[in-house]
Amino acid sequence: MSWLDSFLAGWTFRTSTPAFEPGEVITAYVTDADAEGGIVRIGDSKIRLPDADAELVESKVRLEITAFDASTYEGTGTVVEVIGPDQ
Repeated sequence: MSWLDSFLAGWTFRTSTPAFEPGEVITAYVTDADAEGGIVRIGDSKIRLPDADAELVESKVRLEITAFDASTYEGTGTVVEVIGPDQ
């Protein structure tokens, strides 16, 4: 193994369109809300939270992915826990 291989071992690049699996639990900020509920954006991926109130905008939440379409990078989720607005 070369010095460069050793130095770069374990490095990965982040994608702007992460994909998620149903049942996966993630932590993220609610970035927006509309008449259909809250919206979480992670890169260019968007997860709708139909059970979230507009009051959760800018709050950190733990959410469970219920569906995700990797071709459009859109999905739905449910709020598991509200962590708070400033944590």
